[in-house]
Amino acid sequence: MPSDPITVLPASDSMVTLTHPTTTLWILELHNGVDNRLSHTLINKGIKPALDVVEREWREQRQAGREDAGHGALIVVGRRDQDKFFSNGLNYEESLADPNFFQQTFNPMLTRLLTFPIPTIAAINGHCFAGGFVLAQACDYRVMTDGSTRNAWLCMNEIHFGAPYPLSVASLLTSKYGNTNLHRKIALEGHRFTPPEALKDGVIDYIVKGTTKDILKAAEEVANRVSVNAKAGCWGLIKRNIYKKLLDDVIQDIRLINPLIDAAAAKARL
Repeated sequence: MPSDPITVLPASDSMVTLTHPTTTLWILELHNGVDNRLSHTLINKGIKPALDVVEREWREQRQAGREDAGHGALIVVGRRDQDKFFSNGLNYEESLADPNFFQQTFNPMLTRLLTFPIPTIAAINGHCFAGGFVLAQACDYRVMTDGSTRNAWLCMNEIHFGAPYPLSVASLLTSKYGNTNLHRKIALEGHRFTPPEALKDGVIDYIVKGTTKDILKAAEEVANRVSVNAKAGCWGLIKRNIYKKLLDDVIQDIRLINPLIDAAAAKARL
């Protein structure tokens, strides 16, 4: 039977809620403030522990002997009580204060998603910018609002405020998209995609008219269709080979750590 809803953090300051509505589906809802900025706390105490819970429950269920044992999929969605933001990117000032933010916080999250053992679907129910864009691209499928109910854009806008990409982010974009013109459009022009544009260019897989409820319904349909592919236990293993170059780049995205940098990173993390 599905487990009860799981809140990874205490109710007073929770930034994610993980639910398990059916035996084969998990839904990870992000609700860090209004716009789901990707902070140390959201990633390290919310997203990554939630992924551990999902994997543990899925592996336990693979041993259950039911007909659907081993089926599974995870949906990541922005807060359900609004239709404005999936994620507005990093908590930029906080990430700048930690010299090892990408190496010790953001990149491990990317690796976890890129190698996750069951299909992952980003239910993009609003604007999806910068680090939020990267989070969505690290998932296996992307389902987005069509923008007709409320405006929604996707954009890597770092070029506009002078933030160079770490190797991990650049490698993710080039690994996901083989078109160099699209690389230029995303990275060097900071193009703000409407959902129909993103669908045409292959940045997302589906667009859906309606509110978060409708987007989640469509994401669940994708999840139900592909969840059987996790049954044999090879989904994550195959992705490790598909994304080998990308994963190697993520590991190589290192920073020399001296005592001052280490102290600053520890202060930011703790």
